[in-house]
Amino acid sequence: MRVMVLGGTGFIGRHAAAALRARGHSVVIGTRHPKRALAKLPPALRDCDLRETHFESLTTRYVWKPLLEDVDAVVNAVGILRERRSETYDRVHNMAPAALGEACARLGLRLVHVSALGLRPEARSRFLRSKLSAERKLMANGAPCTIVRPALVDGEGDGAGWLRRVAAWPIHLYPSDARGRMAPIDVRDLADALARLCELSADAMPREIELGGSARRTLPDYLDALRALQTDRPALQLAIPAPLARIAAGLCDLLHLSPLSIGLLELVRRDSLPRDNLLQALIGRAPAPVGRAYAFTATPTGHATPVPPSPQ
Repeated sequence: MRVMVLGGTGFIGRHAAAALRARGHSVVIGTRHPKRALAKLPPALRDCDLRETHFESLTTRYVWKPLLEDVDAVVNAVGILRERRSETYDRVHNMAPAALGEACARLGLRLVHVSALGLRPEARSRFLRSKLSAERKLMANGAPCTIVRPALVDGEGDGAGWLRRVAAWPIHLYPSDARGRMAPIDVRDLADALARLCELSADAMPREIELGGSARRTLPDYLDALRALQTDRPALQLAIPAPLARIAAGLCDLLHLSPLSIGLLELVRRDSLPRDNLLQALIGRAPAPVGRAYAFTATPTGHATPVPPSPQ
């Protein structure tokens, strides 16, 4: 099978491409910068066919047709954290995927579209609203399409790597209203699930699927679990008043300073858990543990003393 992975040099995309290649499939990688792709791709993927794709310009089904030539299925793992000139949330997250879905419907191609858990129509974040809008259009166009909603994706390197760097700090700052529980998923597990979905026939493809890991954690718990991979000393946790956190996130959105954003704050305020987690059924094994939990034992003096962490 020949699969096109859009966003194939990104965090989720390159893992999906590697999983497809490991299962014996031919991979075509869609990327904005084919000349830079070799520096981002692992050696096993550097012989893939590279096709230049600019989502902000691919907003009608007609322009997709030449890019989808000679492929059997498509994985869309494209996403932007912040807008930049013509790369707007509406064009990249909404209009282009909707046009891609129409093109796939006309060409009879299967589409696996990576969205996110926790999307709500009342969200203030245009990042979140644009993703939900694309989901609704893809559900309505009749294409053989699966919308995949993963929980927070974890892994080394870029993508979720900033959370691991923050977790290593001795002090963890978090919004006081970050009470929502998450089920972080290992990026390699997500990649295997995406590859498996590509292998399903059009009739067997679920219309939507929600995926997550086995542990349920709030943001401060998750940061602690990531820190436990590096040290047995928990960080000092300090809650920031919610209004102050929103101001900081708004400034970060305005100045493009960090991954902190209004969208992230909205997600961590409420539970973002899979309603029916089919990850294990898809990949045929238990989900990989994400982070470790601190364990404590009581010493004769009555103090809590950390012991080597165990997977959770």
